[in-house]
Amino acid sequence: MRRPYLRGPGRVLVRLWLPAVLIVVWWVWSAGSKSIYFPPLEKILRRLYAQWITGGARSQLASSLEHLAFGYVIAGLAGIGIGALLWSARSARGAISPYIYFLYVLPAPVLVPAVMAVFGIGFTMKVVIIAFAAVWPTLLNTLDGMSGVDEIKLDTARVLGLSGFARARTVVLPAAMPQIVAGLRNSLQVSVILMVVSEWIASTGGIGYFIVNAQQSFDYLDMWTGIIVLALVGTILNVLFVLTENRFLHWHYAARATEEMP
Repeated sequence: MRRPYLRGPGRVLVRLWLPAVLIVVWWVWSAGSKSIYFPPLEKILRRLYAQWITGGARSQLASSLEHLAFGYVIAGLAGIGIGALLWSARSARGAISPYIYFLYVLPAPVLVPAVMAVFGIGFTMKVVIIAFAAVWPTLLNTLDGMSGVDEIKLDTARVLGLSGFARARTVVLPAAMPQIVAGLRNSLQVSVILMVVSEWIASTGGIGYFIVNAQQSFDYLDMWTGIIVLALVGTILNVLFVLTENRFLHWHYAARATEEMP
């Protein structure tokens, strides 16, 4: 069995060395900058603290996270539910699949004008755009994961007299769960992207609006603070998802580690 050469704090330090080096390089490289487009990192961090920690920009971040949470949860539930429904309706799957893949490759940003015309420019429009774009990775991963379950396991469940729902709950879902979780992770990344895109157009709030408004006002210091905060939000959400995934799928990783033992 392979053992990691570092554990705990040591592994964290190894993973953080490159970001730390990049921050130091950025700090030193920009220290004497007089450009309004690339201000010194020290000034950016001072403004970030004033705007996002103690200032009023926190409300912009809270608004964006609200849109993200609603859109992502709707996309996750719909993706798993529709994927499971299509898996169970095998006769209809072939007829519906072309339309699903057509919608999947359709860029969500091009639908913003149409969604604005139907839902306006408020909360609902942003949630709809996020949910529409984020539903497809989860849906397709759910469908592929459930379709790839070993038929021998399903036959065994039938022989044991398990109903269709019981087979899905006790055999199919656990087997497909790693791929479903991978789809949810991809959906989270898509949700963050569309959260910003939906706030670029005809919006009066959110971190995307903050960044674009700062850029159009030639306030590049504020623009950089918004970009950094957005990067931190994406990083924190990804770390939280990975921690939840490791806890939720610990049985799967333990089984794989056992299989890899010599």
